[in-house]
Amino acid sequence: MSLICLTNIARRYVMGAETIHALRDVSVSIERGEYVAIMGPSGSGKSTLMNLLGCLDTPTEGTYELNGENVSDMDDNQLADIRNREIGFVFQTFNLLPRANALRNVELPLIYSGMRLDERRERAREALQQVGLGDRVTHKPNELSGGQRQRVAIARALVTRPSIILADEPTGNLDSRTGEEIMQLFARLSEAGNTILLVTHEESIAAHARRVVRLLDGRVAADEAKGGDRSPEA
Repeated sequence: MSLICLTNIARRYVMGAETIHALRDVSVSIERGEYVAIMGPSGSGKSTLMNLLGCLDTPTEGTYELNGENVSDMDDNQLADIRNREIGFVFQTFNLLPRANALRNVELPLIYSGMRLDERRERAREALQQVGLGDRVTHKPNELSGGQRQRVAIARALVTRPSIILADEPTGNLDSRTGEEIMQLFARLSEAGNTILLVTHEESIAAHARRVVRLLDGRVAADEAKGGDRSPEA
């Protein structure tokens, strides 16, 4: 069973008298442990697809199964539960609490899940160690470099041990050297067995993934695995 299975997904938005077809008949399957980049020009539907994959939105038509659960018709509370259990988010803007130290920022998703203080502190320390920041647990965001802040954000995504790490333009606010360091970290996380979905408009960033799904006008235009192409319906 695939970790992610999108079948004939459509997403439409009604804006006044106009209907926007953001996604049209999208079918994609992603296996556990895959490292996939989602690419496309502005208006291609990649942000809409990211929102659907991240359970931030639901499709107008079609089905989305995540880890064996049909999330297509879930209500907001059910979607929030799925997000907290199954998905670790990494954003371009880091989204850290400015007054909280690294440890507190990383343990935040575990507070929402009701985990005991001692257990969540231990898990947060482990996650910070994973991203090379074991010596920065008491530092606040303004005491960290941009690359270190993104590492804290990645640790926060890892701490719940999610099924998917969903990264939206994760190097967009970083210089090229620091961005490369972050991509090397994603490579190590992928090699450790994490499933990573990377949304980007940069070919150089997508090149780090082992598979690239390209969108155009709301459809899958290409689905390319390193070593050979896949069918868009794969």
